[in-house]
Amino acid sequence: MAYTIVDNPELYFQVKTYAGNNSASGQAITFDGSENMQPDFVWVKCRSVGHSHTLYDSVRTSPAKNFVKSDADIAERTVAIGSFDSNGVTFTNNDGFNNGSGNYVIWSWKAGTAFTNDASSTGVGTIDSAGSFNNDAGFSIVSYTGTGSAGTIKHGLSSTPTVIFVKRRDSSANWFVGHDSLGWTKYLYLDLTEAAETNSGAWNNTSPTSSVFSLSTFGNVNASSGTYVAYCFADVKGYSKFGSYTGNGNADGTFVYTGFKPAFFICKRTSDAGYDWLMYDNKRQVSFNVIDDFLKPNLADTETTGNANQSLDFLSNGVKHRGNGASSNGSGATYIYMAFAENPFVTSTGIPTTAR
Repeated sequence: MAYTIVDNPELYFQVKTYAGNNSASGQAITFDGSENMQPDFVWVKCRSVGHSHTLYDSVRTSPAKNFVKSDADIAERTVAIGSFDSNGVTFTNNDGFNNGSGNYVIWSWKAGTAFTNDASSTGVGTIDSAGSFNNDAGFSIVSYTGTGSAGTIKHGLSSTPTVIFVKRRDSSANWFVGHDSLGWTKYLYLDLTEAAETNSGAWNNTSPTSSVFSLSTFGNVNASSGTYVAYCFADVKGYSKFGSYTGNGNADGTFVYTGFKPAFFICKRTSDAGYDWLMYDNKRQVSFNVIDDFLKPNLADTETTGNANQSLDFLSNGVKHRGNGASSNGSGATYIYMAFAENPFVTSTGIPTTAR
């Protein structure tokens, strides 16, 4: 049996670092992967200056103008990013993504197939939705208007999402995150450090299916006439993995099997409050382990560097924690994670990968 259905993850996900140039004409950034990729979802963070994370996608406006912040509960803002290009992004001159003294990272995903769903006509879901999806990558972007009544929404994928991020666009509201490892009676806040909370007001105590996800009546996810964006992710063998692990509190830390060499890894302590989300990738440091630089999606802070307590290795088949930091590997603590591949452990033609 093949280890993957995605031999080259760079078709669907890429990481890029760059320096701002503060040019009035902006700056075109070309991805440096082996495959061209026109992104549909772009997450940008300045590493050297404390600017907010800015998230753009191709569904909410085209060309991309509206952004949301992962570290804030504010409503959607309008600042043109420039354009999503055939193999990269063109940025306008803005401190969030092109400050002349700033060093930046972009995490980018590919969706690409548009859909519109009139629920009353199709019988799929009870709330209308529109968006863009990519079944090979297990990723979709969904735009919808809330009804204030519990219902279901078509997500566009042919597989069941295991992670869903929802952000209200027209009003201030915290991000809600659903994750299969938590169960769909619970949710996390992307912009806060809270532990997982239990309440049926988010996902209506109902797991997603291969066609829809469920919402209850919380204003964060389904207020009457509220506008929303949802980012849906499904596990794809050899390309993406979303799960949980238990920390062991020592430098010979917990190993997390993914089935691929990671390009990007996010984790969050869920068993108790007060711990940041952490983000690691394969481009912000030299190309060998240990990885001890990270960013925090819930904060506008600059990049944390050289933090051995929260360090880890990217291996050929997963992540090995190398520190005893409470935010990533506390003894007995429970964590959820998201991971995307640089290379599958073994390709469909039998070619193995190596660690960093």
